[in-house]
Amino acid sequence: MQETRRAVLDALADGPVSGPTLAERLDISRAAVWKHVEALRAAGFGVASGGEGYVLDGVPEYGGPAIEFGLGAPFAVEYHDSLPSTNARARELAAEGKGDVAVVADEQTGGRGRLDREWVSPPGSVLLSLVLRPDLPPAHVPLLTLSAAVATTRTAREAGVDARIKWPNDVLVVSGDGHDDGDDGRDNGDGGVNGDGDGEGTERKLAGILTEMEGEADRAAWVVVGIGVNVEPEGLPAGATGLREHASDLDRRVFVQRLLETFDQLRAEPDAVLGAWREHAHTLGQQVRVETPRGTIVGEATDIAFPGTLVVETDDGPVEVHAGDCEHLRPA
Repeated sequence: MQETRRAVLDALADGPVSGPTLAERLDISRAAVWKHVEALRAAGFGVASGGEGYVLDGVPEYGGPAIEFGLGAPFAVEYHDSLPSTNARARELAAEGKGDVAVVADEQTGGRGRLDREWVSPPGSVLLSLVLRPDLPPAHVPLLTLSAAVATTRTAREAGVDARIKWPNDVLVVSGDGHDDGDDGRDNGDGGVNGDGDGEGTERKLAGILTEMEGEADRAAWVVVGIGVNVEPEGLPAGATGLREHASDLDRRVFVQRLLETFDQLRAEPDAVLGAWREHAHTLGQQVRVETPRGTIVGEATDIAFPGTLVVETDDGPVEVHAGDCEHLRPA
């Protein structure tokens, strides 16, 4: 949102305030005040006018200006009703030199996940990609993926959803006894969740994360973190779930705001990220099979190490896994 318009909106929220007072306070003309008020009305904000001046009396349900209003994190929001991929648009903005932008869409029509896998991202989901310019070497960028997983999980839990993290980039809801009853091991990306399994003690995928980057050997030029969270349970693949299946009164605008704010707090405290990830991890303590470029690793997932490495205790001792597809195995 344009800076002066944001200032007008903040003043209206504290209103009523007259047009002349706004013009003097913001050092703009009364005609400019009127134009900003009309632009806010066109964006869906309710602005009433009376004898004492203007006052804000309604906020749009969703969209870029709605998410930016009251947002306690330094992200500009670029909103689209529909995009092929929020990550693709974020990469374009990154190439233009932008940073701290959240690309948000109501619908994705061509999203892809890790290993170029396809996934479902129906309208009404939480679909966003963050354009970041962190002061990090490329080897430390996985911390941002962990931060996104923790932020998504914490925000879902604040909304009343018992979310947990599956390494490397999924957020799950586990029903029944909390032990895994099988998972397809497929990955998700910017804006969609796929999964398998129903019944007691099963995992259902709530969210997926896809991180992309470009940089030199000693510094990441930019990082894009795509986050997709299912909201409505209807129209999802078998084994997936949506926030409103577990929290019917969910406010999607507030959810996105809290997600952005929580991520912003975590990226500022990198030393706290691993502990926060462990707190919400579902993978730790599980028997796992991890498919890696160098072969298959089977054992018990015992820890997460800096900057996001999974530690698996195998028959031959502990193995550190930096990347791979992780499957939680059925109990013996």
